[in-house]
Amino acid sequence: MIKEHNLRELAEKLSPLERRVLPEIKKKISVSELNKKTKLSDVEIARALQLLANKNLVKLERQEEEFVVLGELGKIYEKKGLPERVLLNQLARLKAIRFEDAFKIGLNEEEVKAAIGVLKQKMFIAIDQDRIILKVPAEETRKPLLEEKFLEEIPLSMDLLTDIYKLAFKNLQKRKQIISIEKKKEIFSELTELGRKVSEISSAMKEDLIENLTSEILRTGKFEGKKFRRYDIHSHLPAVSGGRRHFVNESVEYIRNIWLSLGFKEMNGPLVESSFWNFDALFVPQDHPAKELQDTLYVKGKGKLPDARLVKTVRQAHEQGIAGSKGWQYKWNEEDAKRIVMRTHTTSLSARTLAYLKQKQNDLPAKFFSVGKVFRNETLDPTHLFEFYQSEGIVVSENVNFKHLLGYLREFFKALGFEKIKFRPGYFPYTEMSVEPTVYHPIHKKWIELGGAGIFRPEVVVPLLGKDIPVLAWGLGLERGIMDYYNMSDVRDLYKNDLKQLREIKSWMKL
Repeated sequence: MIKEHNLRELAEKLSPLERRVLPEIKKKISVSELNKKTKLSDVEIARALQLLANKNLVKLERQEEEFVVLGELGKIYEKKGLPERVLLNQLARLKAIRFEDAFKIGLNEEEVKAAIGVLKQKMFIAIDQDRIILKVPAEETRKPLLEEKFLEEIPLSMDLLTDIYKLAFKNLQKRKQIISIEKKKEIFSELTELGRKVSEISSAMKEDLIENLTSEILRTGKFEGKKFRRYDIHSHLPAVSGGRRHFVNESVEYIRNIWLSLGFKEMNGPLVESSFWNFDALFVPQDHPAKELQDTLYVKGKGKLPDARLVKTVRQAHEQGIAGSKGWQYKWNEEDAKRIVMRTHTTSLSARTLAYLKQKQNDLPAKFFSVGKVFRNETLDPTHLFEFYQSEGIVVSENVNFKHLLGYLREFFKALGFEKIKFRPGYFPYTEMSVEPTVYHPIHKKWIELGGAGIFRPEVVVPLLGKDIPVLAWGLGLERGIMDYYNMSDVRDLYKNDLKQLREIKSWMKL
């Protein structure tokens, strides 16, 4: 048996929302009914009920119910009135109107027919040749129709419809899109014996409890002679999901910090690029399959080429070769190089950076990286995206070699948590030697491929940099590694923005 003073203490713990809701629970009642009685929102009522249930003052029961709600036309009629009301208002003024005039009061043909049918059934009007005549006194027309009363009470539970409202429901259901039925999960609450006693005490309490201690209360002394609401330290509170970066953005930021910690500078450039920087400057032949529409997203219009000397040297590399090579032995097309594309790789940034370094020879040796979006003309499916992230890097120095390249890649993958790393030979049009790094995933116990790397060919370096020195280069996809870490089998899950999933995912990167 709880003592009376303990009951009062419990009443003094009630929040303002609980104090508003509790007195209205005299019998088993739904959230929608409490909404009408308290004028609180469903969220506020649900919050109050949960707090009351935590204190064992109410019992909650969740049921699935069918509710009558407004349809598309019903929402319109809620503002401008049912067609029969519009026609009835006109008749109350004029006593009678011609059929053709009924279409001039904002009703279409279907609405006029419906209005006439309803009002004839209710014995409000009569039809005399081509006229509609009001049969009842004008004062009678001002009373709300049964259907209007019903619509004002919506939403209503189907289980709680009175006989008269069932008739209104039947009449409106025959007409299109005025009402519809929705299944909703409803919460019902009922007082416990403890709740009944606390409700009585709470209703009898006259004093206003102070909710928050503010600077104004302290300054003005309004707290004197008043009570503060008691803290309820036992109630279970809902988890609060604070704001945070999307886990893909966390990964991008983490990778950016790895390269910065290794002494690299970040390079940036446009997402929409000319074919010259995206392909030609990287010694990709103009008839390469990667340039076809199935791989590349082209944009209307033409881009501008860089200075004529660079264009001439790139042309020579393609047609005749440079630095001892034979080139591709074809006629290089300047107009093709002007075509605009969504960049297919961030290696276009490396090309631009090498051209920049040609003017800044005193800045060598140099290390640059980028983490950015690239685009491919792919069909969206569980293993392909048309927009994804790539991490790019170059090291420009006369004193680096292939072993240095492998060393940089090892350091990068170790920072990601991969201790076991293997390299296998690869092929790319703009690097030689080329390599494909694979890492062993310690959680999923499998080897995964994460990109490509190599040393830029002289045909790339000489036109852009002006001399043939080693340039280490790599391009690594990010989404595959993120998917494997979170054990996702569908790449689309990375960007579907499911709030439940986002809250459950823990950051694997301590930024």
